[in-house]
Amino acid sequence: MSTTRDLPQPGTSPQAGSGARDRVILDTNPADVSDVLADVPQQTAEDVARAVERAQDAFRVWRATPPPERGRVLAKAAALARTRLDELARLLTREEGKILSEARGEVMKGINLLEWYAGEGFRIGGKTRPSEMPTTVLFTLREPLGVVAIITPWNFPWAEPAWKVAPALVAGNAVILKPASLTPLVAQRYLEILEEAGLPKGVLTLVVGPGSEVGDALVAHPAVRAVSFTGSCEIGGEVYARAARRLAKVSCEMGGKNAVVVMPDADLDLAAAGIVQGAFGSTGQRCTATSLCVVHRDVGRRLIEAIVDRARAIRVGNGLEDGVGMGPLVDAKQLATVLHYIEAGRAEGARLACGGRRLTDGALAQGYFMEPTVFTDVPPGSRIAQEEIFGPVLSAIEVGSLDEALRVTNGVRYGLSSSIYASDANTIMRYVDGIEAGMVHVNSPTVGGEAQIPFGGIKWSGVGGREMAEEGLEFFTELKSVFWDYTGRARQTNVY
Repeated sequence: MSTTRDLPQPGTSPQAGSGARDRVILDTNPADVSDVLADVPQQTAEDVARAVERAQDAFRVWRATPPPERGRVLAKAAALARTRLDELARLLTREEGKILSEARGEVMKGINLLEWYAGEGFRIGGKTRPSEMPTTVLFTLREPLGVVAIITPWNFPWAEPAWKVAPALVAGNAVILKPASLTPLVAQRYLEILEEAGLPKGVLTLVVGPGSEVGDALVAHPAVRAVSFTGSCEIGGEVYARAARRLAKVSCEMGGKNAVVVMPDADLDLAAAGIVQGAFGSTGQRCTATSLCVVHRDVGRRLIEAIVDRARAIRVGNGLEDGVGMGPLVDAKQLATVLHYIEAGRAEGARLACGGRRLTDGALAQGYFMEPTVFTDVPPGSRIAQEEIFGPVLSAIEVGSLDEALRVTNGVRYGLSSSIYASDANTIMRYVDGIEAGMVHVNSPTVGGEAQIPFGGIKWSGVGGREMAEEGLEFFTELKSVFWDYTGRARQTNVY
């Protein structure tokens, strides 16, 4: 999908005789697979090459556009999206599956990001520094890279493009966006809104197809100056290695195995509510989802009972229906993955406290629904304690001290987000200092972020730079240092 003009509209058939383009992606609602949203043409490596060529031409025009004008395009796009919030949220729920209130929240997050980066159009710049030489001015400039590639996942099909594409555009780059094949329509709406807001054709281009073909072609293209990727650690590592070999800039935001630590002086009702929100919101399909509950054994039983009671009370169903608290998994493959981990947890000795089953009663049989699942007595070295599941599964581990809690939470290879529930300031600060994570929450869930503060992790969770805020913008720029001797004489006798 290059732009809505360049390729067949979703829901229409590709032109006869188009060869590889006769392949289509069947875009269905994960809550009801009979609800077909579109037949979307898959693109090829040849389409990527043509898209990059068009983007190079568009870059020359967009780069010359003053940054405040670029920002105004983003501001207008944010205003347009705000008027269509309900429409966008319903599409997002139908295409990805999350409940409607979560979809509205995601759309608003993307709008916030557009608004924040719109303001950056007035702030892009460098620094001035005093020179050692007389009559000399030193300053830096931030300049766009050129054509950049952005590869986004299916779990946040509106917000992820917003926080990657917006800074790339306001910095003056041309962008090739490859959304996940499971959620191309939300990405297309994003492009349409930006173009309606005044973004010139070709500055943002969509390509849809398998990562093994379309994604690889983007990563390998010599004219693509930077790659920003969100997805699994395994694929992210390959993307990083391949792009770095040709000296492109690379940023990878990958997985998480995010823990909440609960100490004896915590507000247990607050902790239970936050853990359930973090574990089962978005059906657990987010990189910041709460996957581990590491609780002091003095309050372990009470906390776990409260979590189980809340988990059992969640109504699972179609996210468009009133009263539903958790939607489906995104597709059959993700459902199979989650069921596999549940069996692995049982096999490794964990106790299933609630959930663990696929739901198939009535209309639920048409979708990929799971019960919210809680394991207790989880061995710290087990797979469900160490590996990212990306589903509504929470593993609880009891410990005897803060030091033991830190050993358990730091004992996983990921380092994205973490949280502690406690009252004592010394305990909280010891945790903040000791936890190996890029983001730390105190008395709140592991999920969430805001446009004005960096987002990202360490260890296996991220490499190459943070997203959002100024750091997200800086990734999409080059820094140029300028030495200006305004008399032409300052260095004639002291050149080094």
